[in-house]
Amino acid sequence: MVRATAPSGTPRGPRPVGIFGGTVFSLFPVRRSAVEAPQFVGQDVEVLCADGQSRRYVHLDNTASTPALTEVVREVEEFLPWYSSVHRGTGVKSRRSTEVFESTRDTVAAFVGARPSDQVVLVRNTTEAINVLSGALPAGTRVLGTPVEHHANLLPWRRHDFEMLPFPASADELCASCDQALREAERPFDLVAVTAASNVTGEVWPLARLAQIAHRHGARLFVDAAQLAAHRAIHMAADGIDLLAFSGHKIYAPFGAGALVGDLGALSHSAPFMRGGGAVLMVTADEVIWEVGPERHEAGSPNVVGAVALAAACRALSAVGMDEVARHERVLAAQLRAGLEQTPGLELFGLWSGADIDRVGVATFQLPGYRHPLLAAILSAEHAIGVRNGCFCAHLLMARLLGLTTEELQALSAQFHAGQQPAIPGAVRASIGLGTTSADVDRLVQALGDLADHGPRATYHYEPDHDEYLCHQLSPV
Repeated sequence: MVRATAPSGTPRGPRPVGIFGGTVFSLFPVRRSAVEAPQFVGQDVEVLCADGQSRRYVHLDNTASTPALTEVVREVEEFLPWYSSVHRGTGVKSRRSTEVFESTRDTVAAFVGARPSDQVVLVRNTTEAINVLSGALPAGTRVLGTPVEHHANLLPWRRHDFEMLPFPASADELCASCDQALREAERPFDLVAVTAASNVTGEVWPLARLAQIAHRHGARLFVDAAQLAAHRAIHMAADGIDLLAFSGHKIYAPFGAGALVGDLGALSHSAPFMRGGGAVLMVTADEVIWEVGPERHEAGSPNVVGAVALAAACRALSAVGMDEVARHERVLAAQLRAGLEQTPGLELFGLWSGADIDRVGVATFQLPGYRHPLLAAILSAEHAIGVRNGCFCAHLLMARLLGLTTEELQALSAQFHAGQQPAIPGAVRASIGLGTTSADVDRLVQALGDLADHGPRATYHYEPDHDEYLCHQLSPV
């Protein structure tokens, strides 16, 4: 029988690395120039449209993934000649790679306003971060969540004692129902797990208020910040957020790294979710002594290049200033919503109503007469606009917004169980980012208006196996 234990004593801090002759070297030069307008890889790419004309590609799928900042790519390229395995290598490259990898933790912590005592676990993405957290919590942990969540912040909690709040109609209603559920629970909840901003409708959640409510009832607050980190400043310490996760590919560093940040002390009493090399201090035939600190949850060779990119993106966004980012995007988000609301017949979805609702730049909509995969295909083939369609890994929320009945959901489920591929109801989502311009928003609004008034310019072939439409040919004038 394998017995897993952790050593007693104070957890070790980061290993000292990169010290030669008493001097700690730095891989990257300090850039002291004035902040320049951010540049993005591929921002001037043109694609061939159905009419034979080339148009600049408009990326309005930032909620799914963001383009790489050129500054991020530059730092990655500077690092690559020095890349090596980290932590136990004695060579110069290995020690330098270790220094850069470990320094990422401090950069990430500063970016999200963490407490000095918080730790940073480097992972692939938000989904892995939440699974690492959920998998390391004791069996039977009581978790309170919401049906608004992305599947990444929903499914991992189902291995525990998980309950959901009702759909909230406002921030006040969300806070009131959370307080009531925690207060009236027969057995106390250990964790409240919520999104920071909806990946479907964009509402920014009242994290500081939720933290106060959770703490009042003895619970901790976990925040899925995947949809907030690139758009608003995060203040973990000031707002009382205990644990938080986000992804590099959402903040202009699509190199496969993300982070879990917070007080991980409670995770030191059980085995980690990911098990293997790098996560242990000692292994015998009948005992495992797990690492303490972040390494405990980072089994396997880490993505050092991804960590370099993640840190570079955090620095780049901080240099621009997250308040400036928010100001820029609020203007564009207002332009986007106003334009969509003026499109004939278009239905714009929202979870909360009111002119004063703070939203990130996400807009999810339907246009009568066009199923979501067809509408997305037309925008791409005829206008070089990239959007996303479907249910956005938020099936519970989309079913609610689309008004699907229990019978309709049961029918879809039966078809899947029978091995069929039914056409799933859904919508189209446009989402802006730091690289989005007013002209990009105009392109989308004009394209939708043209489609509503005149219909598509090309014909499209339906592929039922993939529930998608392919541009077949340009329609005769």
